[in-house]
Amino acid sequence: MRSLCFGALRFGVCAVSLCAVGSEAGEDAEAPRGLTAVEGLSVGHHTLAEKPTGCTVILTGKGAVAGVDVRGGAPGTRETDLLDPSTLVQSVHAIVLSGGSAYGLDAAGGVMRFLEEAGIGYPVSGGVVPIVPAAIIFDLPLNDMFGVRPTADCGYRAARDATTGLIAEGNVGAGAGATLGKMAGTARAMKGGLGTASLTLPGGLTIAALVVVNAWGDVIDPATGKVIAGVRTLDGKGLADARRLLRSGTPRTASRPDGNSVVGVVATNAQLTQAEARKVAQMAHDGYARAIAPVHTPFDGDTIFALATGRHSGSQPLGVIGALAADVMAEAILRAVRQAESIPGYPAAKDLESNHTESP
Repeated sequence: MRSLCFGALRFGVCAVSLCAVGSEAGEDAEAPRGLTAVEGLSVGHHTLAEKPTGCTVILTGKGAVAGVDVRGGAPGTRETDLLDPSTLVQSVHAIVLSGGSAYGLDAAGGVMRFLEEAGIGYPVSGGVVPIVPAAIIFDLPLNDMFGVRPTADCGYRAARDATTGLIAEGNVGAGAGATLGKMAGTARAMKGGLGTASLTLPGGLTIAALVVVNAWGDVIDPATGKVIAGVRTLDGKGLADARRLLRSGTPRTASRPDGNSVVGVVATNAQLTQAEARKVAQMAHDGYARAIAPVHTPFDGDTIFALATGRHSGSQPLGVIGALAADVMAEAILRAVRQAESIPGYPAAKDLESNHTESP
């Protein structure tokens, strides 16, 4: 039997509690969850106190093979061209996910500074150049504090605080300002967040995902087809179901359909080439499509990075790794909204009085 492990719930920036795991596989309840189940990776968050926003950093140690697939029509990214298999550099030293729209890409500069101080990076004459791709979500208008967004210092602090242990979820790091269900405008939207999940096969192959859910549409449980969070009904107490709204033709899309993007990372301990890592990133987008409706719209910056640490000596067909990456990505998306906490104007899934679906 395979085992699924999930990240820890958070209520404050530093508060973490443990999650139970499936006993049928006999795994250790204290073992790392989520993305850090892939040995060699560490994850750190920095969450700003002034408003809900922040950044999340994934460190790869001395480097990991990486690929990327960008499918949204409005992406905000950095160093993605370098992940083309035809380019010189074949591994990365960190991945940054950040709030703050394009301004939030500055967080990657702080991660570079942290890594340079540690002597980690692509070796060049006179020093190293850390390779730090990044992707952002749009959360600038929250609390009417447009000018508050992650900086290079935020990235440095997140990297400094990175851990190989349990990963905080929900309103933390890049998930702090994430929202969803904005198809009918922000007045009917809900709180998104950050989630993580992992899967380990009996032979030791591990595949994991971490995602920031800042979607235009709904999050749906693929197992049941039930809407978990998204566009609310006019009374704000239920879920309208974005799929029904689309088919009804009402309401029309918000006049300013911005503020979206689902950005994430899938990782494995398998040995992959850069071209294979890109294929895994491509296949992992199926997880987005299963758990988010609609997705990959012209208003989204949907992006997935794939990392391969190469620490697992066994072999597994690439198609299997990619298919399982989609599975854990869908699980991470569900956790992101289930672990989220309400903020003013944006209730969380756990706080709706009734999770019923009504006429639009």
